[in-house]
Amino acid sequence: MKLLVVGGGGREHAIIKKLKENKTVETIYALPGNGGIAADAVCVPVKATDIDGIVRFAVENNVDYAVVAPDDPLVMGAVDALEEKGVRCFGPTKAAAIIEGSKAFSKDLMKRYGIPTARYEIFDDMAKALEYVKTCPIPTVVKADGLALGKGVIIAQTREEAEEAVRSMMEDKKFGKSGEKVVIEEFLTGPEVSVLSFTDGETVVPMVSSMDHKRAGDGDTGLNTGGMGTVAPNPYYTKDVAQRCMDEIFLPTIRAMKKEGRTFKGCLYFGLMITEDGPKVIEYNCRFGDPETQVVLPLLESDLLTVMTAVTDGKLAETEVRFSDKSACCLIMASEGYPVSYKKGFELTIPEEIADNVYVAGAVLEDGKLLTSGGRVLGAVAVRDSLKKAVDAAYGMARQISFENAYYRSDIGARALKALEG
Repeated sequence: MKLLVVGGGGREHAIIKKLKENKTVETIYALPGNGGIAADAVCVPVKATDIDGIVRFAVENNVDYAVVAPDDPLVMGAVDALEEKGVRCFGPTKAAAIIEGSKAFSKDLMKRYGIPTARYEIFDDMAKALEYVKTCPIPTVVKADGLALGKGVIIAQTREEAEEAVRSMMEDKKFGKSGEKVVIEEFLTGPEVSVLSFTDGETVVPMVSSMDHKRAGDGDTGLNTGGMGTVAPNPYYTKDVAQRCMDEIFLPTIRAMKKEGRTFKGCLYFGLMITEDGPKVIEYNCRFGDPETQVVLPLLESDLLTVMTAVTDGKLAETEVRFSDKSACCLIMASEGYPVSYKKGFELTIPEEIADNVYVAGAVLEDGKLLTSGGRVLGAVAVRDSLKKAVDAAYGMARQISFENAYYRSDIGARALKALEG
């Protein structure tokens, strides 16, 4: 089989490595891929948002199956365009991807169908939004309605910060069109849990839960990033919580989307908070999370391509999806200064003996050398019998990898380990 994976980050590298395990796979094309992915797939310089270019390449190269991984092309309708040309796909249609493409849509969906989430108000008029933050409970959360590379959420600790967040999105256009409408919602407290799930629009199969570390600095300080590391499973996601999530959130969401005429097939990501009142939805993503994918897929014992095609064919209920009961840790190595400003172009050295467990996010291949090309450079991933062993092994790998200005947090997994001691 010839496969095509749209995207070029650590998430896509994890997906590609897992797909390679299937013996029927001859070639995997990555559009655009990156210097590190080039070791596992044929990288083609077509941007993930160039829908016409992706479709043209898939047709010309007789691609049998495509996986559209990032949010932008999904929201733009890449799956619709590929399927129109007869290319089978993993990923939601444009109509279903709106669950991430518009926070206003997803909040209203939850309200209509009684799915637990934070209380909220939606504004497309800045004056009204500013008026609202004068009296709303503080802290509060201000979200850009559309896609914003995972950075369109501001937790305002004061009214001044809330006002500044509204102005930056609606007046200064910090996130372009994505901030023309904002959602202002109640600030929830409790442990956060990420749950990715396979769904064919009828059946939902949750993957192993995970815990992300969004802040740039140790102790969850500093700016929000795309994620500095993840561990799985998440100790706060108990059997009781998992059952409540299935009954109150996962199945109701899938049924709601079907009822709306937006049947969701693909990977639906549930960003949850375990509050005193039970689990609530913070956000939905219409695709695999990054870097959650890097700890979840290595724990998948079933064949990924088989599971994906079962999703496409509506046969998930009759397909075995089995996960290991081990633990995993992904430690992100970034460029010093990320997520604001950083230097790139430094040689990246990954020892051969650990290369299979390294997922490259930001690197280019020049004259046979890997050079850093992004803020998040790679994820060092370890799977072990216990979380403590997985964390220690991931840090051991990071110490063997070298590039100038390398930076990583020293406390990935610390919160989860403390909860396990608990």
